[in-house]
Amino acid sequence: MNFDKGKSHMHINLAEADRCPWCGQDPLYQAYHDEEWGVPERDPQALFAKLILDGFQAGLSWITILRKRPAFRQAFAGFDPHIMAQWGEPQVEQLLQNSAIVRHRGKIKGAIASARAYERIQEKMGFDQFLWRYLDGKPLQNHFVSHAEVPTKTDLSERISNDLKERGFTFCGPTIVYAFMEAVGMVNDHLVTCPRHKAVVGL
Repeated sequence: MNFDKGKSHMHINLAEADRCPWCGQDPLYQAYHDEEWGVPERDPQALFAKLILDGFQAGLSWITILRKRPAFRQAFAGFDPHIMAQWGEPQVEQLLQNSAIVRHRGKIKGAIASARAYERIQEKMGFDQFLWRYLDGKPLQNHFVSHAEVPTKTDLSERISNDLKERGFTFCGPTIVYAFMEAVGMVNDHLVTCPRHKAVVGL
């Protein structure tokens, strides 16, 4: 699922009662749950885009970022890390004038620093390989019955967070990383009562 390209082309209809409860009744949030969340992502640039957006979410709700995603995509050159890695203070100042995105100097500068870190990892082993190696390439299949059982961070998200930070990524604490892992299907945290739990297994 290409997080940097906006909406999926899949069309899934789920009864409201069947969905994981966190997406509520917002149609955009429901579509994100039904079509993107938890689908294993192996495209390195799409993984980068989602991690950057999760970093911008810090202190905010995901639906806020989701609504602004098209504007973020346009402002950040389609989340092309090669382009972003070359940016400096002029681009930071320009982005700070863009009211359609989250105007936070630290997060903007952090996204640029993360693009440079991505370039180093991508050249060495591939960003997708870097992330998926923690799970031997296979999503972790959880079997939670209620949302209260779902963790906000794990030992593995702590480890990945630390490794990302050591390599120059920013705004990637263990809670942000775990949310990222859920979204890109590294872990299947759809509740077992949700039809999407079975749907993403084996993808």
